[in-house]
Amino acid sequence: MNKKTNSNVILVVDDSPESLSFVNDTLEEAGYNVLVALEGRQALTIARRIRPDMILLDAIMPNKDGFETCRDLRAIPELASIPVVFMTGLSDSASIVRGLEAGGVDYLTKPIKPEELLARMNVHLNNARLTSSAYNALDSAGQHLFSVSRDGRILWATPQTLALFARAGASEQWQTSKLSVELSNWLSPPAQREENQMLTLTVESGSGPSYQEKRLSVTFIRHVNAEEKLLRLSEAAETTGEELLREKLNLTKRESEVLAWISQGKTNWEAAQILQMSPRTVNKHLEQIFKKLNVQNRTAAARIAIGILERD
Repeated sequence: MNKKTNSNVILVVDDSPESLSFVNDTLEEAGYNVLVALEGRQALTIARRIRPDMILLDAIMPNKDGFETCRDLRAIPELASIPVVFMTGLSDSASIVRGLEAGGVDYLTKPIKPEELLARMNVHLNNARLTSSAYNALDSAGQHLFSVSRDGRILWATPQTLALFARAGASEQWQTSKLSVELSNWLSPPAQREENQMLTLTVESGSGPSYQEKRLSVTFIRHVNAEEKLLRLSEAAETTGEELLREKLNLTKRESEVLAWISQGKTNWEAAQILQMSPRTVNKHLEQIFKKLNVQNRTAAARIAIGILERD
């Protein structure tokens, strides 16, 4: 086998020194950078310090077995997307299903065949690379998007989404407790979600004089796969009074939404982010609003809107 250069880092976890040595030699000969661990806790420590591109995980180990290790790995947001391939002497269907349910993407039966190992690794590394590229593109696009598992755990989120959670006072504890429970219930059968269906959440933070309540909306985008759902986060618009403005000023739904947020002091860019449209589109809506209200600028339009909302 000709050795080639490969930038991928593979973490191999196996309590058998013989098996560990065999897989390590196979991967190094193929040009991979290899990390090794003899048990689950050590594997999680290594993965946190040096994020591997793939983990080859023995299913049966003392103390913390591969199934538990994989579940713990999936619970760590920055590690949840790493493909995990189980290696085990167990070949019964129940064990295979157990490995896949724990979060594994594939299953290899011992004794490991080098050609099969490398071929399957190549497939899953390519899939992970494509997924990572797609998420990086979404990060760069500045969208308030995030993905969750079936039980409502956040698997990935754009920086804009994390910033909106922070502004709303949505702590990590709230995200892993209330948010995950509500999303799990919302996404679970028989309530199958369809595109653009929306869930409104209330974030409560602080106490006493510092108590605040913020409303967020989650919109379902699509099923990434059986285990992952793509969602969009936004500030809930129910309290902006857009329906009243639409009725009183003869505006379209979008025009009234733009005016409602402008009247609350939002910039064009902020309104665009909240309403999931471009700042240029916000400007076009404002031009129509100015004509309908017979005003020259956003300050005058906002003053009219505030007057209506305060009288209500």
